[in-house]
Amino acid sequence: MTVILLTPRRFVDERGWFMETFHDRRYRDLGVKADFVQDNHSFSAPAGTIRGIHFQRAPHAQAKLVRCLRGRIFDVAVDLRPESPSFGHHIAAELSAENGHQLFIPAGYGHAFMTLGVGCEVAYKVDAHYAPETEGGVRWDDPGLAIDWPLADAGVTRPVLSTKDAVLPLLADVAVDFAYDGRALLPIQS
Repeated sequence: MTVILLTPRRFVDERGWFMETFHDRRYRDLGVKADFVQDNHSFSAPAGTIRGIHFQRAPHAQAKLVRCLRGRIFDVAVDLRPESPSFGHHIAAELSAENGHQLFIPAGYGHAFMTLGVGCEVAYKVDAHYAPETEGGVRWDDPGLAIDWPLADAGVTRPVLSTKDAVLPLLADVAVDFAYDGRALLPIQS
């Protein structure tokens, strides 16, 4: 599987709008192959907050369906499948309450996001329960990943990080054994 950018249809009228944020059959037809078991919701007060790069190892590896409920985020997926020709490569998309985009990130990818404004809320579905014994992460500023975090777009010069995220290791120092399914990381599909 690869990362997919989804744009749910909005039905707009004088009251505002309505959209389906998940429809199992429709999303499966678009390539979202996951049986979601848990919903997560985060709030980040300051602009420039980075959460991640996080993952869970098997048997609790997680696929995620991410959306921004309030504000804007720079959402990142990093290929962590060692046999993949795109191992260590990443793709990113802006998700916002305004654009309504969602990013599907299959298991085998690390996930992170950075808030592009104050007061951002992010919600995401996962297909495996949180299991702290299998969690891992990669440092946000790993030079080998070459992620161009848009700090200036957030109006900051340094990100806001949790103590845990600030000390995550470089990818070269992380043991990952995610299976490669024959599909390298592609440019974002929509």
